[in-house]
Amino acid sequence: MRVRLTVALLAGLLLLGACQREAEAPPPPFAMTEEAMGRYCGMNILEHAGPKGQIILATYDEPIWFSSARDAIAFTMLPEEPKDIRAIYVSDMARAPSWNKPGADNWVDARQAFFVIDSDAKSGMGTAEAVPFSTEAAAVAFAKGHGGTTVRFDAVPRGYILEQQAGGGAQTPSGEVD
Repeated sequence: MRVRLTVALLAGLLLLGACQREAEAPPPPFAMTEEAMGRYCGMNILEHAGPKGQIILATYDEPIWFSSARDAIAFTMLPEEPKDIRAIYVSDMARAPSWNKPGADNWVDARQAFFVIDSDAKSGMGTAEAVPFSTEAAAVAFAKGHGGTTVRFDAVPRGYILEQQAGGGAQTPSGEVD
């Protein structure tokens, strides 16, 4: 009798664990539309070149939009911003039509992305960008053409993201995104 009870309890715990993992799955990314306004700039993010970001919180039905991938990463580092983050997505520049048109629905989970930092690529607001890619090979190829270093989300330096960087206007990497 005790064996059956123990087996039943273990089976119940396994099922409960599977349900909890399923419930914790991140929501899918939203497609970028003309209504998407940048959290920090208050401008339509489609008006800016380079990769974009979106963060989905547990407390909101809509994403918080960012005019750059760097701004999305900054949101996660700032102590005054909400911490009930369910998902962080950034433009997958490996699948972007071009730097000026990074795409409306080619998102990659930022925590799984490869970022190129310290490259010659500038965000639409003219600041240094953390250029995201879904594959390491695409990030390495971009870095070969534009300089920079490839890092994962958790290794992006806090100073690179949060320090004020002087920008002399947006710079577009020459040609299409490699």
